[in-house]
Amino acid sequence: MSGIAVKICGLTDAAAVEAAVAGGARWLGFVFYPPSPRHLTPDSFRALRGRVPAGPATVGVFVDPADEEIARVLDAAPLDLLQLHGREPPARVRALRARFGLPVIKALQVATAEDLAAAHAYRGAADLLLFDARPPRGARLPGGNAVAFDWRILAGFDPGLPWLLAGGLHAGNLARAVRVSGARRVDVSSGVERAPGIKDPERIRALLALARGLDPDHMPRGSTEAGP
Repeated sequence: MSGIAVKICGLTDAAAVEAAVAGGARWLGFVFYPPSPRHLTPDSFRALRGRVPAGPATVGVFVDPADEEIARVLDAAPLDLLQLHGREPPARVRALRARFGLPVIKALQVATAEDLAAAHAYRGAADLLLFDARPPRGARLPGGNAVAFDWRILAGFDPGLPWLLAGGLHAGNLARAVRVSGARRVDVSSGVERAPGIKDPERIRALLALARGLDPDHMPRGSTEAGP
C-alpha cells in the first residue's frame, strides 16, 4: 500500500483542522504547552475537537506535564493519544499511560546516532516514538523549531517500536526524508505554516497529497544521499 502516515501537529484553528482531515492526516496534534505559539487552552481545544470526525486520531502534546494538566484537557474533550515531548523517563511515561488509559507517543531529541540509544529504554512504556531534531542552543521550545537532523542515522535503525520522523519537514524535502531515513510515519508542524503557530491550509493539503503518493515499499533505504 502506497502512502505514508502523517501527523499534522500544532493545529490551532478550524480551517487547518478541516484541511488536515480532508487531506487524510492519520493524526491531528494539539499542543498544550504555554510557551509555544501553538498552545491551546482546554476550552479552545474543545471547540476544535468538535470538528474532528471519526477516523483521524487526536493527539495531545505535553511537555513534562503534571497529571492535573492532562486531566484538565481530558475533562474538556477526549484525546486518542498523549504525546510527551519533554524529558519524561520511561517510568513516567508508563505511569501516565496507566493512569489515563491512553497510548503514548514519546518524543526523543536527536542530533547524532548516539542519541538513538535512548529509544530502547521506552519499550514497554511508550506505544510509538517520535524522533525530532535537538533544538538549537537557546531555543525555548523542545520541538516545532523548523530544524532537521541527519536522517541517514535512522536508516536501518530498529527501536523495537513504531516511530515517526519529525523536525524541519515540508513538501520540498519530504520525499528525500522518507527515502533517506526509511520513515513510514512523519510529523509536520512548522513546515505547513505561514508564520509560527499559523497553519496554511493550502500547504497542509499539498503536503498530504504528496505523502499519499509516496511508496515507502519501493524507495531505497539507507541512502548515502545527504540528509536535510
